[in-house]
Amino acid sequence: MKEFVIRRYRPDQTPQDGRQTLLRIDDEGTVVQVDHQSEAVLGYEAGELVGQPVHRILASRQDDPFAPVNRHQIEGGQYILVTFRHRDGFFFTAQLSLKQAIHDSDQAARATIALADAARVDPCLLKSAENLARFGLWELDITSNEMTWSEGIYQLLELRPGLDITPEQALFYCQAGQSRVRALFRRCMRTGQPFSLELNVLTARQKQCRMTLDGRALRKGGRIHRLVGTLVDRTAIMEQERALDHCHRLLEATGQATPDLVAAVDTRLTLLHCNQSYASQFAQTFGKTPAPGDNLRELLREHPNERRLIERLWQRAFERGSFVVEMPLAHQNRELPIHEFHYQRLTSAQGDILGAVHVGRNTHTRISQSEAGDRIRRDPVTGLMNRREFLARLLRTLEQKTHRDSIDSLLYLDLDDFNRFNETAGSGTCDRYLRELAGNLGVRIRQRDALARLSGDTFVLLIENCPEPRARKIADDIRELVRGFVFEWQGTKLQTTVSGGLLVMEKEFPGDPEKLLTQAADLCHTAKTSGRNRIHTARAIASNIDENLIAQRLEQIREALDNDRLLLEYQALKPVASATWGDHIEILCRIPALRDGQSQLQPDQFLPVTERFDLAKRLDRQVIRQTLDWLSQHKLLEPRIKYCGFNLSITSVLDDTFPDFLEGELANSPFSPEYFCLEIREEHATQYPDDVAILCDALHKIGCRVALEGAGASVESYSLAAKLPVDIIKLDRRMMEKLEEDPVQQVMVEALHRIAEAAGKTTVATHIESDHTLRRVRTLGIHFGQGSHLEDPRPLEDLTPAVVGLSSGHPDG
Repeated sequence: MKEFVIRRYRPDQTPQDGRQTLLRIDDEGTVVQVDHQSEAVLGYEAGELVGQPVHRILASRQDDPFAPVNRHQIEGGQYILVTFRHRDGFFFTAQLSLKQAIHDSDQAARATIALADAARVDPCLLKSAENLARFGLWELDITSNEMTWSEGIYQLLELRPGLDITPEQALFYCQAGQSRVRALFRRCMRTGQPFSLELNVLTARQKQCRMTLDGRALRKGGRIHRLVGTLVDRTAIMEQERALDHCHRLLEATGQATPDLVAAVDTRLTLLHCNQSYASQFAQTFGKTPAPGDNLRELLREHPNERRLIERLWQRAFERGSFVVEMPLAHQNRELPIHEFHYQRLTSAQGDILGAVHVGRNTHTRISQSEAGDRIRRDPVTGLMNRREFLARLLRTLEQKTHRDSIDSLLYLDLDDFNRFNETAGSGTCDRYLRELAGNLGVRIRQRDALARLSGDTFVLLIENCPEPRARKIADDIRELVRGFVFEWQGTKLQTTVSGGLLVMEKEFPGDPEKLLTQAADLCHTAKTSGRNRIHTARAIASNIDENLIAQRLEQIREALDNDRLLLEYQALKPVASATWGDHIEILCRIPALRDGQSQLQPDQFLPVTERFDLAKRLDRQVIRQTLDWLSQHKLLEPRIKYCGFNLSITSVLDDTFPDFLEGELANSPFSPEYFCLEIREEHATQYPDDVAILCDALHKIGCRVALEGAGASVESYSLAAKLPVDIIKLDRRMMEKLEEDPVQQVMVEALHRIAEAAGKTTVATHIESDHTLRRVRTLGIHFGQGSHLEDPRPLEDLTPAVVGLSSGHPDG
């Protein structure tokens, strides 16, 4: 507790002149006692200040006598100049000095700060800290592979402390990112690099939480022997961010849902929010488009009369709380519509004025000249875009794609058995069903996307700037919405499913919207013929291919799949760094001719068609199935085959059921799963790293190996080679071109090989076409080579065990 002397200050007076008063203030900053001179100096009677915080009479926080800079000065016997607030509202400067310091039980004792001894930390203190700060500690002993948790982690996951649980079971509480957690632990054990990861966690009691997992390595004798880290609950911060985002979205949606002029400002007339109607009317009136963060005084600098009027109106709102005025946005233009402006003051929970908001409603609404145009652009039944307007929107999107690097998709939807509705319920009820369904679809789609009705039971959705996995999720959500939508009208209940085609526009695609719709409609037709209530996905095909030729190739592919007539070939992988026993092969596929005069299809001819008509996943499985059947008929090859690789399409990579399919097929094979390798394209791994990591873990669990095919095609290859849980790195063919002549290519290949080798992975140089390339590959230390210079692709039937003649021992042989 301290007693201060407050004396009015003037530069021309001596320290002994002027009125003064004494204040006794405790260490909490509360006035405890005031002498009778307080009214003459501060305007308050003594009884009015006792029990009040000292900040009530200070002009600002900087004048706090307990602030460190002020406290040290006055305790040294000096006085400081402080600005006080008089009861009548004016401010004055006074000298503040310390009369005496009263030492009592409230006086803080002197203390020192020192580093705590970790070995002496009280377990109860650690438990209290974990409960209060919502965190827990973990430790992994690499030698014994034993992980220990503090009680805090059990509390965060809502588990009984000491419950017997394995790390794999613990990962089940992560809703996503399980593969990322495994990869980070492996990297930390290998390199010692610390990590930090945000996780969405579902606790044992089904409570969703946001947590941060941190870890670092501890070394002993230069080697990593333990990993330690923390798990911190960030749910409260996540909920605050969600609440704030919800408020922003609610405010924005409310403003955009009305044609009224909505604007909010702070006390300095800086815009906090304005809707599109206000921004458009302001731009039309004053020639400047306002945005949150702009100051109205600055925007209206060239319009002094309007600026002064608007300033007075807002100031009136700050003072009065609320009022209504009818006027145009500006008096200088008599043609502007008259608006009824409702002003309302904004205050905080403590009563402080934060700003004000106004809503301006047009009192003389005119019929929009665009209503006739809306009738031309809109479907009369559902109110959605019609075909004409959608094609125009799609064309604008295609023109913009030349200036941005993004992925767009087209979802073509066709209701299943909708003709049955017309027969049983009539066209009027069907129109009501379509109107209700369109309303439900419009709520579920993103604001940037465009939904249209093309014809009776056909809809189309343009999904802009959206990665393929997210687009697939949107399409599947819409399929589930239609399947679960039930419409009842006058005793009639209508419910059906929908088939769809998702066309992904990534790199090459037609510039004609009609051709894109045709390709999406083909996908939808494939979904209907495949069983309905499903979505087929493929990438768009460039428009330079004849549609009749595509139809012929499609028939040729389907006939080969339906009758198990795929032509299988193999190409050998040869060891180039050192001798390795056994055959290493990669399975290749060709499509046989359907009739005389046709030629078999090469991969560049049939793969785009299989993707367009969603046959790529089926083709992958058929290649694997036929290969395993053939190998089962040649069991003598089992000792020789050491590697058998299959290429996977993107649809198989993103297919969650593929590992189960492969495990079922390998269960009946005499060949060990470790002999088989699934090859994933580098571009797919770059685009979908989490999905690929999950697939790698699933394939490793089966016992198969995984290869990263086409490595080196991008700068991400070096990171993938080090971090992605694959076993083999197959170099891209472009890295092999002119390898013996280009020293830069040699450095890149060597770097990628060393990264892979340091990570314990095998490297394969593909497309070796000359002896010069082979020598350079061998010099760089690449493990395996593949290409026509080593061995051309050959029919799978040529892969037969060697025939060894055995004598029977008879004299005649």
